[in-house]
Amino acid sequence: MKPAAASPSFSGPLALGAFSAPGQVSFPGLVSPRGLVLDLRTALGAPALTTRKIFEQWEQTLPRLHELAADETADWRPVEGLRVHAPVEPRQVFQSGANYRQHVIDLEVAHRSPDDPRTVEEARAEIAAIMDRRAVEDLPYVFIGLPSTITGPFDDVVLPDWARQPDWELELAAVIARPAYRVSVEEALECVAGYTIANDLTDRATVFRRDMPAIGTDWLRCKNAPGFTPLGPWIVPAESIADPGDLRVTLKLNGRTMQDESTKDMLFGIARLVSYISQTAQLLPGDLVLTGSPAGNGMHWGRLLQGGDVMEGSVTGLGAQRTRCVAEGTAS
Repeated sequence: MKPAAASPSFSGPLALGAFSAPGQVSFPGLVSPRGLVLDLRTALGAPALTTRKIFEQWEQTLPRLHELAADETADWRPVEGLRVHAPVEPRQVFQSGANYRQHVIDLEVAHRSPDDPRTVEEARAEIAAIMDRRAVEDLPYVFIGLPSTITGPFDDVVLPDWARQPDWELELAAVIARPAYRVSVEEALECVAGYTIANDLTDRATVFRRDMPAIGTDWLRCKNAPGFTPLGPWIVPAESIADPGDLRVTLKLNGRTMQDESTKDMLFGIARLVSYISQTAQLLPGDLVLTGSPAGNGMHWGRLLQGGDVMEGSVTGLGAQRTRCVAEGTAS
């Protein structure tokens, strides 16, 4: 885990994060736009406090967080020099696939059979029509990720030697505030505490089970290597984000912009996703709902991740993360 790369930049008066000083255990921190952090274990008188426990008491704790954010006499310390961890340790990670219209079109065209008689333009038009129908008539596509993939927003990402086509997928992630089971679309956003950034790395070569094509996708293999989900740096309360359906998701690879799309391109918004997931599973405080990745992945560019690459990801109002790729066996 690396020290904070820059001063905080986020919407609203406060955010949450997880930090540690050299040689010390991590702590949940209240983050100020001034670039300062307050140790919430001390400020709230709870030595065993974690960010996940904060979300378990979110409605009661949020007003107190606002009071602390306005207290300039509190024991604030600079963010710089602290190690920044993933801002929450979720019990469950729900990942939305095929949720950005343009991204799905690009992937379908990239993966189409060499024997496909359609021109690229014809294929794109047909897939676009399918996506438009899906947004109106269909249901979200959601699968499960492992919490062990979560890593910090400035940590190195080790690319396993078996991953032949590692790809980036920057996403907006919603953090759950309270248990949610069978909630309606209208109720769903009330269950969201805040938002953060996730980079949901995928090995494209192992997405599909070629030995058992009838079974289809293999999400365990392609997405769940340790550290494949850099998260954070901060969790910004939902009240500070005016419209999560209109945020810019941007990823740069070695300084070159690869993804730059609005969440307006999502087929299913956050309320639809949360409600859909809750019809089957019970969402728990601190859980993550990853909302899918926009167009501009490596398969589109014909350029996959390799050792030495640096990814910089940002979402409007949520700050930015910066991670370096390291080929397995070369990490220092």
